[in-house]
Amino acid sequence: MAKPSAELLEILVCPVPECRAALVPHDQELVCAACGLRYPCEGAWPTLVPEEARPAENQEAR
Repeated sequence: MAKPSAELLEILVCPVPECRAALVPHDQELVCAACGLRYPCEGAWPTLVPEEARPAENQEAR
């Protein structure tokens, strides 16, 4: 599976209006550096829809 390009990662930010932090690639997801939401990637294209994001790892057990 292809990852988003470095150029794309430079301009992408978390789509949550209150956040807007950088996104960091991890496995087949992009993880928000601030709020921790995890956005899935389909090939080289991330799905940046907050309602479809997985919660931060430390919030899943709650």
